[in-house]
Amino acid sequence: MAISAKDVMELRKQTDCGMMECKKALTDANGDFAKAVELLRERGLATAAKKAGRVAAEGMVYADYCSECKVGVVIEVNAETDFVAKNEKFVEFVKEAAKVIMQQNPADIDALMNCKMGDTTVDDALKQLILVIKENIKVRRFVRYEGPCAAYVHGGGTHAVLVNFETSDEIAAKPEFTAYGKDIAMQIAAANPSYLDEASVPAEVIDKEKEIMLVQMSSDPKNANKPEAVKIKMIEGKLKKYYKENCLVDQEFVKDSDLSVAQYTAKVAKELGGDIKIVKFARFQKGEGLEKRSDDFAAEVASMVK
Repeated sequence: MAISAKDVMELRKQTDCGMMECKKALTDANGDFAKAVELLRERGLATAAKKAGRVAAEGMVYADYCSECKVGVVIEVNAETDFVAKNEKFVEFVKEAAKVIMQQNPADIDALMNCKMGDTTVDDALKQLILVIKENIKVRRFVRYEGPCAAYVHGGGTHAVLVNFETSDEIAAKPEFTAYGKDIAMQIAAANPSYLDEASVPAEVIDKEKEIMLVQMSSDPKNANKPEAVKIKMIEGKLKKYYKENCLVDQEFVKDSDLSVAQYTAKVAKELGGDIKIVKFARFQKGEGLEKRSDDFAAEVASMVK
């Protein structure tokens, strides 16, 4: 029988499922709404939709690098509780999703959901996982780099780092380069730089820092009446400190405070007989910027009563 757009919209309204899923369910149920809802529940789609509004700020971040295909990926997949990160099926899904990103190069999360994962799609695999784990699960973000990379995962998935380098294939294949790459990734995980180098810092950020420094000087009796040229010199010194704290290549190397990251890179490059350049990096922290779930049993009961 013919399924009208109005019927599809009504079922979507009742279940919060996608348009195509609703249309297929109504077609398979010969237009019977109750049967269509039952089919959606059996397929795990209605269950997944019901959980979709719940806060997912736990889960894990993961990074991986394929030396053969020279592609690296860092990904964050969120769930509602921290127990999920220890679930084998959840961890397997995260790792498989990273492989899909490596191999199929989706443009964004929506494109990733439509990618093939085994015999199904990432979207369908995710919905099946939600059915099994019974929590809202979301793929939040990912970054994919091509070329020599280093991947590092800390704390079982609390932090993950992916660093992209520019160097020769010969150097990239050496175990010493692998060790160097891990050092840089761990540096990023520990020191949390905001930018790669001075050139990467946006002009508006520098202007704001200068503005703050000038206000601080004007509020300090020791500096308020100093000549403008002196204040400019002081600001230049403060900016150098800012770069040293916030730019990766200017930071002190965590394993040898006598070297900056740039100096350590140059040292390793010389030892390996070539050039190494850090191109870019991504540092993911689990749940970063997300509102954490707050369980309040009394409030939940009160809302149910209302």
